[in-house]
Amino acid sequence: MTLPISRTRADFIAYMGQALEAQGLPPIAGRMLGLLIFDGEPRSFSELATELGVSRGSISANARHLLARGAIIKENRPGDRQDYFCLAEQSFDTILAELIARMTATSQAVRGFAEALPAEEGARRRLCGLADFYAAMAGGVTQALQRLSTMR
Repeated sequence: MTLPISRTRADFIAYMGQALEAQGLPPIAGRMLGLLIFDGEPRSFSELATELGVSRGSISANARHLLARGAIIKENRPGDRQDYFCLAEQSFDTILAELIARMTATSQAVRGFAEALPAEEGARRRLCGLADFYAAMAGGVTQALQRLSTMR
């Protein structure tokens, strides 16, 4: 790997750690995902731990986060006791679908709080505005998911 590619790879992996941390996931999960996206090939626990400079326990915990979200999948190889991880084929679809579900649930919950208030209450109006915001975001992400599906 050339130096410019190696530098870009390292910067991308670090960026993904920060980006996923901003979304509420541990930065190691983001770095793992970034490495798997950039390299495009399965990696073992040991390889991930060595590459990212973290413990195997940290890899295990963060792999669980990514597996639960459908971003990565686990592979086994005949004769090899290690688990390998790779990017799930439809990982971006899964991430968007999860985001839609979270935004829709938040919209519904906030609307429930709003509806518990009298109609003339200013807080009700503000809560309805927040519920509408989350509903609109869910709608926008739904459109993005549909567009992504047609681009393949």
